[in-house]
Amino acid sequence: MIGQTLLQYELIEKLGAGGMGVVYKARDSRLDRFAAIKMLPPDKTADEQRTRRFVQEAKAASALNHPNIVTIYEIDRAEGVDFIAMEYVAGKTLDRLIPRHGMRVSEALRYAAQIADALARAHAAGIVHRDLKPANIMVDEHGQVKVLDFGLAKLAESAPAPGEEATRTMTPATAEGTILGTAAYMSPEQSQALAVDARSDIFSFGAVLYEMITGRRAFQGGTAASTVSAVLRDDPEPPRRLVEDLPAEIERVILRCLKKDPARRFQTMADLKVALEELREESDSGRLRSAPRPSTARKTRRWIAAAAGVALLAGVAWIARRWIPSTPSSRRTGSRWHSPGTARSRTISAFTSTWSGWARPCG
Repeated sequence: MIGQTLLQYELIEKLGAGGMGVVYKARDSRLDRFAAIKMLPPDKTADEQRTRRFVQEAKAASALNHPNIVTIYEIDRAEGVDFIAMEYVAGKTLDRLIPRHGMRVSEALRYAAQIADALARAHAAGIVHRDLKPANIMVDEHGQVKVLDFGLAKLAESAPAPGEEATRTMTPATAEGTILGTAAYMSPEQSQALAVDARSDIFSFGAVLYEMITGRRAFQGGTAASTVSAVLRDDPEPPRRLVEDLPAEIERVILRCLKKDPARRFQTMADLKVALEELREESDSGRLRSAPRPSTARKTRRWIAAAAGVALLAGVAWIARRWIPSTPSSRRTGSRWHSPGTARSRTISAFTSTWSGWARPCG
């Protein structure tokens, strides 16, 4: 296809391919700009359902106007090929930017807030992405995020505005009972082919943020089936076990997104966006500090207790040497005989016994 022309678009370079189509970089000769052309491979055009989903992507995304959502220019057909012409983003997909041990917290929060903002806008328009993953998120050379690929989006029934007599309804691209998406990022309800809503995207977002922070997928398996099983039954390893000194507030946000029960997650992406923006502001200002992990805190308390005990014992010993005579002579007081040296030993011994009870490590 390289070198061929679809209408005014000259195909220059193949950018990638996936289950829903092949993407090329193209030059728009009419407007003298670059564009990304996404088309169905010729062997897929006979699949009516796949074609319908492909068209659905364009309609869903073109209805959105947001700086963090890729702009759709047009959808058309030429040379027997259905294609979408969209904004060309010079950058890399998020899966190519995540380091082995995860991103810096400030960087991850900066990207996460933009992704959440884009999805909040889509959800407000009644659109659920259904295939959010790092490979569907672009980051340009200026650090701006662009959410791609609404090919699996479902247009939910829109709530009527005040005074409207009817509710606009659009047929979902996929019916209940059909599993679409990427196993490691699908919500439990989506992986069971149940009806999904915006909270499914919140789960997928949590899986993406988990990977951004830790460098590891929240749910892993050797096969798609075992990965789906992990999504349904396993809890991800707490991020603070993988990332030293990760602020507890970030872990709470991630794990709340990844709750199996949709009712226990954030209920709207708008609320999640606010939480992330607050964390980002605290991180940028230096107010978001790392909290020591429980095991570290316990060790610290033990060392402090031991050091204090040594200091107090040394003080008592010094006082005993300073004020109690060390001569072996003994004297009679009342009806009992006392040896100064023995008294000093008993004083130190008693204090040592008492302190050992106080200084036992807790927890």
